[in-house]
Amino acid sequence: MIARIWRTGLDEARTDEYERFVEERSLPMFRRQDGLVGVLFTRIDGGRAVITLWRDEQAVEALESAADYRETVAAIGAAGFLRAPQEVELLPVDEAWFADRP
Repeated sequence: MIARIWRTGLDEARTDEYERFVEERSLPMFRRQDGLVGVLFTRIDGGRAVITLWRDEQAVEALESAADYRETVAAIGAAGFLRAPQEVELLPVDEAWFADRP
C-alpha cells in the first residue's frame, strides 16, 4: 500500500469554496479511481492536506495520468483559492489496520 500526501496552502477567507469543491469534485473523482483504498481531507497550518491510500504504485501512477484527475487538478487551480507551497509525498505503508465502522 502507498500513502500519497498532497499539501497545499489555502486562502482561508475562501475556505467555504474549497470545502464545496472537495465535496462536489474532489471526493467523487477519488471514489472513481481504481486502486483507491481511502482518502482523508485534513487541515494543516496555513492550508490543507489530502491523504490518499492506494493499493500499489501502479494505482498512484494511473491516478496521475487519469483524465478525470487532471481535469480536477486544472479546475482547483483555476478556482484560485489554493496558495503556495504545494507538494506531494509518497510513502510506502508497511503495516495498516482499519477499524470496522459501526
